[in-house]
Amino acid sequence: MLHFHKRILFVGFGAVARCTLPILLEHVKVSPQDITILEFQPDEAALRPWTERGVNFVRGKVEPGNLATILGKHLAAGDILIDLAWNIDCCEIVQWCHDHGVNYLNTSVELWDPYEHSKNAHPTHLTLYWRHMNLRRMIAGWKTPGPTAVLEHGANPGLISHFTKRALLDIATACLEEKKFAGEQAERIAQHATSRAFNHLAHELGVKVIHCSERDTQISDRPKEVDEFVNTWSVEGFREEGTTTAEMGWGTHEKELPRFAYEHADGPRSQICLARMGINTQVVSWVPPNHTIVGMVVRHGEAFSITEKLSVRDAAGKTVYRPTVHYAYCPCDAAIASLWELRGNDYRLQPKIRIMTDEITSGADILGALVMGHPLTSWWCGTDLSIEESRRLVPGQNATTMQVACSVVAATMWMIENPDQGVKLPDDLPHDYVLSIAKPYLGKFVSVPSDWTPLRHYSNAFHGYNRPAIDPADPWQFKNFLLTDGD
Repeated sequence: MLHFHKRILFVGFGAVARCTLPILLEHVKVSPQDITILEFQPDEAALRPWTERGVNFVRGKVEPGNLATILGKHLAAGDILIDLAWNIDCCEIVQWCHDHGVNYLNTSVELWDPYEHSKNAHPTHLTLYWRHMNLRRMIAGWKTPGPTAVLEHGANPGLISHFTKRALLDIATACLEEKKFAGEQAERIAQHATSRAFNHLAHELGVKVIHCSERDTQISDRPKEVDEFVNTWSVEGFREEGTTTAEMGWGTHEKELPRFAYEHADGPRSQICLARMGINTQVVSWVPPNHTIVGMVVRHGEAFSITEKLSVRDAAGKTVYRPTVHYAYCPCDAAIASLWELRGNDYRLQPKIRIMTDEITSGADILGALVMGHPLTSWWCGTDLSIEESRRLVPGQNATTMQVACSVVAATMWMIENPDQGVKLPDDLPHDYVLSIAKPYLGKFVSVPSDWTPLRHYSNAFHGYNRPAIDPADPWQFKNFLLTDGD
């Protein structure tokens, strides 16, 4: 167990934070009196067990006008800020932590008001890529890396980057055992696997596409009501990221851009976005044991970080390889029904929201990296976590919050051991360290090959009367995954 003798501030105490705190105290010995929870809409029943143990509670909200004042009351050099709230400007809070020597962790890169300038804005200005470029410009002005700040380290983004690395190593092992490669190429693959040069390993293996593929099968004995949005994690977070541009890392193997696509003008230009909502951009994907799913290309940080870390550039800086990377999210059935109602309401959020917890009767969250295009066709690595196992580990939680919480704890522990590393993304952390802490909380850890492709079960009900936009000669083109080509 790690010992931590400074202070920890939780900003936000929603479903994920309530799951994170008990797991954190299983792994980190810290005095409850040194932990503070800051929340502006407190759930008294959820807080009571912790305040009775000595944890501090402060009612408040971090806003543009009070960030420095409110954080300064509870944090100083060497302390930790775990940001599990939403709509706090990432650049501003990271800069404050950098200036004051405070270690920082969040699960997403956010703005004060993501909707403020969204009307008629250029699609590229609404992306996470745009936010990451702002972060890069800010960091470039620092004289030293400063305290560690781990950004976007939840389940996805977060764990998905570590699943991807594990998948690449398992693919390499299987390919070498089955003699899919020979001679110098086999030697290079073995060398890249040993040295953990994951970008060169992905390149040599021939990886074309990586999905963060997720199917949430958790169901409840309390049906969704009219004018209610039901989900297994943050409703507002889902609406915000789902109703803006679809966003993806864009592979060097892709032959053509999809409709409504926009490329970025600056930076590494490793991504594209679509001028269409992520929840309305549907793709086929796959999760074990043998389920083809229809997922949504909801914008997520892994599309940026995995693409960037797996890119290969030549001596002149030109990108010679990168995979296509994006989310393929199939949420729980109640959330799918909630989305249809949201669309019918012109995307205005329902007046009632609910995060399913104790009313869940069965199901699991199946989340992993589907790595495609290599000699073994596809490989899926991730977690199949049931509601029963989640409740056994942390009573009152669901599978979705558990996956995020154990990842937050693992990253926090790494940060305690590495407190002066500057800004880091999930891909910068050692995957074996993170997974060694997270795996006991992930239910079934699965790493398996699959012969699935997006065209494997393709059929055209109106063959001869339409012209599907597919490329039968190359199954790994984005057009073969995309289900609809309209707005």
